[in-house]
Amino acid sequence: MKITILCENQISHRGAKVCLAEWGFSAYIQTNGTNILLDTGHTGIYKHNAEQLDINLQDVHFVVLSHHHWDHVGGLQHHNFKNKKKLVIHPALIDKLASNEFAKIKSDFEIITSYKPLEIANGVYFLGEIPRKNEFEKGMYKDDKMLDDTAIAIKSKKGVIVITGCSHAGICNICEYAKEITNQNLYAVIGGFHLFENDKQAINGTIEYFQAEKPEYLYPMHCIDFPTLSKFHIIFGIQKLSTGDIIEFIAI
Repeated sequence: MKITILCENQISHRGAKVCLAEWGFSAYIQTNGTNILLDTGHTGIYKHNAEQLDINLQDVHFVVLSHHHWDHVGGLQHHNFKNKKKLVIHPALIDKLASNEFAKIKSDFEIITSYKPLEIANGVYFLGEIPRKNEFEKGMYKDDKMLDDTAIAIKSKKGVIVITGCSHAGICNICEYAKEITNQNLYAVIGGFHLFENDKQAINGTIEYFQAEKPEYLYPMHCIDFPTLSKFHIIFGIQKLSTGDIIEFIAI
């Protein structure tokens, strides 16, 4: 399995000469013959970067949106798919988009909505609506309950690999649900963790959670501030991934 970061706030050393960056997130996931585009950043940068990294986005089987925010769905307005791709989303996402944005998406894609977890390929799960179970994560953004916020969970021989967009539902809530749905322990967690210095309760609770769970790989990026990222580096020895980076695992 290969995961390529097509869009992140920064450019990696690997992508420095060919890629562009913007505030946002997009990842291209290749696993067991299935290709998934998770989020699209804000503009068409993800397309440019895919081309520079020798990725043909026409080979995408599923587009998955983690939630409705502009820095994750905006790029979909700039797609150049030649045929209708399957677009997997939480139903609540539809009502969050501007009418013209949704009109284009409805016209251009085969939309699949699900509140519940959905196995879109062998061992690959769209998690649907995330239960909010712990007390240290707010599980919302400002005054929005963010019921559409979700993630992807992929089974592997060493445990579940969780790939998130922004984790407004709470990164630990997401991981717990991924474990429940796949019946596997955490192996790797990748993507936006939505952790900022002004929410010490969430930061401390998340650190304690991962200290107890002991996933082999933690890759927080996109929506995590520098002080919090530094804490994760000191405690877990994490590597910060950016646009152009590639991660490889052994899938089921």
